[in-house]
Amino acid sequence: MRTYETGEFTLERVREHVWELPQTGSMNVPARVLANESLLDEISDDRTLEQLRNTTELPGITTHALCMPDGHQGYGFPVGGVAAIDAERGCISPGAVGYDINCGVRLLRTNLTYDDLQGNERALVESLFDAIPCGLGSGGVIDADAVDIDAILEDGVEWAIEEGYGVDADLTHCEDHGRRQDADPTAVSQTAKNRGKKQVGSLGSGNHFLEVQRVTDVFDPSIAEQFELSTDQIVVLIHTGSRGLGHQVCTDYLEAIETEHADLLERLPDDELAAAPADSRLAREYYGAMCAAINFAWVNRQVIAHETRRVFESVFETDFEDMAIELLYDVAHNSAKLEPHTVDGEQRELFVHRKGSTRAFPAGRDEIPAAYRTVGQPVLIPGSMGTGSYVLCGSAGGPIQTFGSTAHGAGRIMSRTQAKQEYWGGDVQDELERENRVFVKADSGATIAEEAPGVYKDIDDVVAVSESLGIGTPVARLFPVCNVKG
Repeated sequence: MRTYETGEFTLERVREHVWELPQTGSMNVPARVLANESLLDEISDDRTLEQLRNTTELPGITTHALCMPDGHQGYGFPVGGVAAIDAERGCISPGAVGYDINCGVRLLRTNLTYDDLQGNERALVESLFDAIPCGLGSGGVIDADAVDIDAILEDGVEWAIEEGYGVDADLTHCEDHGRRQDADPTAVSQTAKNRGKKQVGSLGSGNHFLEVQRVTDVFDPSIAEQFELSTDQIVVLIHTGSRGLGHQVCTDYLEAIETEHADLLERLPDDELAAAPADSRLAREYYGAMCAAINFAWVNRQVIAHETRRVFESVFETDFEDMAIELLYDVAHNSAKLEPHTVDGEQRELFVHRKGSTRAFPAGRDEIPAAYRTVGQPVLIPGSMGTGSYVLCGSAGGPIQTFGSTAHGAGRIMSRTQAKQEYWGGDVQDELERENRVFVKADSGATIAEEAPGVYKDIDDVVAVSESLGIGTPVARLFPVCNVKG
């Protein structure tokens, strides 16, 4: 197949798994979708392609607007989208980052095996659910005050370690060492700070989760050894973000941009892509506020991780150090990041917007923690409660093709409303336990229905595309044992 036609769009096949929407009309660059034909059918089933085309009209966008293999319709900018925008002549777009700033994933490894866990699954999932607040508007592990919030926004994970929520090694195994240096707490509104005060250490709702998993497959033994992963090992995957604070930051700056830069907004095809010129006051303030929200999200996951250690200590009556509950990596998949990349043979500073897309740098990049610099950045790609997740490693093809990015998950194929019509939460919960020995605990049955395995794309296809294109090397596959949902 040389072309793929769907509705008003005709995509041209550039090579295997790369489909291009040619530059026409007001598009500043072409758009590319990275997918096999089955995933492309699903991607084209909503407004993803329309949103991807609209993204190409953002001022200063370079090379291509990109959609990862897990892409689906989002708010203005598609989930699974990547846009690299010139940091001097372009813009920065809150809509291209999203409301859940630094939604991301964190993986803890242990020295426990699946045999160690069997028989304790129910006690473990109940204890985790009791210890870690979840659900819409839930409180947090920490009841922070104004001084705490400013310190969290400024210092990130460093604050959590100083307060006793972690160990020093957590800093050296986190993207950016758990702190964006460009954070500006003064650029975060008091309303946002107030929303964050009672949500430090909380999962939230929707697709956020804490999942105890076992390593079922190792695909690359040498990289797995560097990551300290082995078959049958127990690990813990945490997926959440900046909660109400990040949502408010996005809301505040979208509203301000719509007022102050209405002229730019009028030139964009979708109000939800609202952007501020890169050299403007609002761009600088939004970037500082966004970096502060990113720090908040890292602290949120850090506190949840340390509470998880304490739960394991209680259930297994062993110190977490003796169970070697250590951070493998923590990576964001909703952010804009100032990064150097080569464009047309010239190195340029770009605001790389990744919304539902994971940074995936290969070996040798200074941004990678020292522990992984010789092998490549760990990439964490969650699947569903019934299909498992993957650990990948950044590959050499990433910076060339995708600005060092790959997928962030399986990607939805069904809305939450439709999922609740198709599935009954209690039935999904019972079936997972009966057929897969996956123990699920959630704030409501509706949440389980919304996150049923059938609402997601095939995670194996998503990872296979990443591997085929050389933007992510599969290292290990993980399968759920216990799952706590918001």
